[in-house]
Amino acid sequence: MKNRKVRASCLWLACVLLLSACRSGTASPADDAMQVVERWAKAFDESNVDTIVSLYAPDALFFGTGSKTLVSAPQQIRSYFEAALQKDKPRGAKLLDHSVRVVSDNVVIVTGMDRVSGTKDGNVYYADGRVSFVLEKRGAAWQIVHFHRSAVPTT
Repeated sequence: MKNRKVRASCLWLACVLLLSACRSGTASPADDAMQVVERWAKAFDESNVDTIVSLYAPDALFFGTGSKTLVSAPQQIRSYFEAALQKDKPRGAKLLDHSVRVVSDNVVIVTGMDRVSGTKDGNVYYADGRVSFVLEKRGAAWQIVHFHRSAVPTT
């Protein structure tokens, strides 16, 4: 009888440990990358330049909607967002229809349609766009290594 109780207790403990291990497993590369995109949108919504810039790798390539040239330095990305996020507040950004492509355990591409908003003269406006993020896991952190957003053509 005592052996049966010990075996039952061991079996129960093994099941608990197995379930704990399954739940505490790491997220997929797609999930991890999407968390960065979600933090990007939240920082955009809050006009938080420091947070949004911190999501980019130091060697990131960047084409914002208003970029006239390829931006390739952290200070240029900061300058872009300082200008873009400090006007027409409150701002907003929402990723709409999109696809996530896992290239490898360390590289993920997120591309799709988005909608940014702003407020001008008390009126909210919306601008739909096409957006692409390339995210790379460097060390323990996922960073944006390439970003491109362009307006949806009107014709």
